[in-house]
Amino acid sequence: MTLRRFSQLLHRAGWEFWLPLPLIAVLFWVAGHSMAAQVLSRPYDSLSKLRADRQPGVKLSVTILAMNAEIDRRRSKTIIFVRTMNFSLKSLEYEFPVVQASQVETAIAQKLEMPVETVRKLISYRFVD
Repeated sequence: MTLRRFSQLLHRAGWEFWLPLPLIAVLFWVAGHSMAAQVLSRPYDSLSKLRADRQPGVKLSVTILAMNAEIDRRRSKTIIFVRTMNFSLKSLEYEFPVVQASQVETAIAQKLEMPVETVRKLISYRFVD
């Protein structure tokens, strides 16, 4: 009699639905765990690797108004101030370990990727003692 009451109670509670739920949950957990372990244990070879030992090349297209070079012969360096027409980039500053005018012109021409003749027209020199 108690077995009959117990089976009626289980039938009213919907045991056909609730009994397989833990089993299904365990199956989903085991399958998900094994798939995640398999995916995460695979070796990953990237075709484009990140290189942190070099700086990216940036090409600036700005109109240069003037260049002022301060040559400091005592410290053997030249600081060059470049004024541009660009609103977001008003001026640039470069420092080179040369003190001769021809070397300064060549270095700034290479840095800005422009002809040396154009640099000669735009640059003015000031000697610092």
